[in-house]
Amino acid sequence: MTKGTSSLGKRHNKTHTLCRRCGRSSYHIQKSRCAQCGYPDKKLRHYNWSYKAQRRKRTGTGRRRHLKIVFRRFKNGFREGTQPKPRKRGSAARKAATSK
Repeated sequence: MTKGTSSLGKRHNKTHTLCRRCGRSSYHIQKSRCAQCGYPDKKLRHYNWSYKAQRRKRTGTGRRRHLKIVFRRFKNGFREGTQPKPRKRGSAARKAATSK
């Protein structure tokens, strides 16, 4: 057996598949662990020796679905259980018609 071309032709099994957290094809099937994000660990995998990799995963590189809502709620003081004041219908249209 050689360790070159003839050996490479025998590789047809998949070691990695798609990760359900990061979406990359880095989830090792036998280890049940993602090489990219560390899933199923609760904390995201990152190392300080690779600053560029941290930058790629940083907040703001994705959709920020939750943070968009948190910023909006922060502006209003995280209020809950209140109803908005009822708006008077047509008052702006009436003022514009009377000023003509």
